[in-house]
Amino acid sequence: MKYKDYYEIMGVKRDATQDEIKRAYRKLARKYHPDVSKEADAEARFKEVGEAYEVLKDPEKRAAYDQLGSRWQGGEDFTPPPGWDAGFEFSGGGFTDADAASFSDFFENLFGQRGTGRAGYGASHGGAHGFGGQQRGFHMKGEDHRAKVLIDLEDAYNGTERAISLRVPEVDASGHVITRDKTLNVKIPKGITSGKRIRLKGQGAPGMGDAPAGDLYLEVEFKPHPLYRVEGKDIYLDLPITPWEAALGSSVSVPTLGGTVEMKIPAGSQTGRKLRLKGKGLPGKPAGDQYLVLQIMTPKAETEAQKELYKRMAEEMPFNPRSRLGV
Repeated sequence: MKYKDYYEIMGVKRDATQDEIKRAYRKLARKYHPDVSKEADAEARFKEVGEAYEVLKDPEKRAAYDQLGSRWQGGEDFTPPPGWDAGFEFSGGGFTDADAASFSDFFENLFGQRGTGRAGYGASHGGAHGFGGQQRGFHMKGEDHRAKVLIDLEDAYNGTERAISLRVPEVDASGHVITRDKTLNVKIPKGITSGKRIRLKGQGAPGMGDAPAGDLYLEVEFKPHPLYRVEGKDIYLDLPITPWEAALGSSVSVPTLGGTVEMKIPAGSQTGRKLRLKGKGLPGKPAGDQYLVLQIMTPKAETEAQKELYKRMAEEMPFNPRSRLGV
């Protein structure tokens, strides 16, 4: 996937005001509109400018995009860093799935799951002015917001309460996008899985009139763990074992989120074999399992005696692991 420098596409500086971005878009849209432009690549450039404007006109998307930094150049190979947009509070959207379908893979990877939704009239869309000005007696529930949060796997296993900081993008008096910090105490339900949402009632955009505020939905994602991989409620651990433990069988100590347990390694095990610890994954009804993926680790022969031991093994245990390859 190629990185897109939206500021370069729009021909503006990274610290441009929202008004400067709007003026740049109007100028480029007139220049490349397929109905009037004589440029050979007018249609492609028109779509590219429209995509850049979709991000930079929205303080929320722009602030999240800026989080990626400026170390990439347009056209370079790019993969979004894990959790790149975690902690940013987004409103309900403002464009449809059909709009998003015309955007690039780069946009889809960054905003495809975030930007789509109903076009709201909350704080980021002008409040009641979307209806021609606030009317006496008019009531409308505030727009829902959403954010992605990174939590530790242990928090999901045990359940806990955490203070979570969110960055809420705003436009200041000079037209620049700024972010303010917002801290919330959030209860992490025991057994929650990646991709699930936590609803915080009334923490979205303010309502109009006497209507209640919208809700804030926190989408959970796990921080990378030094030991475990997670798939749904199941947990995977690469378990190193010695050649003799694999060949002869053994009982070894294995870490789990609930503490250390003893696990029997069957004789004749091979690298890649999966062993299951039932119910040792994330809690639930039913609970997930923990899978041990065996990895046979061969010790180095560093002394003459150790080298002689390997030679005797080669003589006494003739074995060709490549026989199935026909060699």
